[in-house]
Amino acid sequence: MTVSHLKKKDVIKSSVKGIGIEFDHERLATILDVLGRNGICEYIKEVWEESKYTKPLEITRRFANDEALTAARRVKSGEMKPFQRLIHFLVMKNVIPRFGKRDTSSFMDLTYIDHLMARRLVNLPRVMMRHMSYVISMKDHELPYGDWLTLVFEAFGVPLVIKKGEEPKKYDFFEDTFLTMCKLTRENGVWWIGSGENRRRDDDIDVPAEEEAEKEEENQT
Repeated sequence: MTVSHLKKKDVIKSSVKGIGIEFDHERLATILDVLGRNGICEYIKEVWEESKYTKPLEITRRFANDEALTAARRVKSGEMKPFQRLIHFLVMKNVIPRFGKRDTSSFMDLTYIDHLMARRLVNLPRVMMRHMSYVISMKDHELPYGDWLTLVFEAFGVPLVIKKGEEPKKYDFFEDTFLTMCKLTRENGVWWIGSGENRRRDDDIDVPAEEEAEKEEENQT
């Protein structure tokens, strides 16, 4: 599997069972049936720099829940409040997934936790492309997004043998008591953020302009 940089866009190319596969973030968005033109797509590794939305020390204090901190640092999930931990879990499993230890958040993790909690639109296909490009460059790392890549393979007509997946681990679940601590409400078997008139609506989401998202990606290339 290789990554090409064409017209300031990442393009992933591969061959699976003799079938050629090639896609960029726009094709990926179509396959996954998600928005792919607007939204934040920052991809920050170890550099702790101030951006339009986040300041390193401020975001560290917020998620470590310690206003006395004097320097930015990684934050352990045990330092977070319940709802922060819930979003941390979603980011580590779905937005920027990785193998191994997941109980400590980097600046990039904290940035996306903050974006989701603030209801800023995230450009998931662009983030996925950037994350996969990074993992491919590492060579000895397993490619993330396994379940979603199954949809990609199917879209290109790759014959797949679907194996029975592993049983979810205990730490993949949140009990009702924890979700209640997150101040979620349950209606008809579904957990919601807020309730009644206080429930957040989709039109509350902050949607950055497409050109802004492309500028962010260009600055990080």
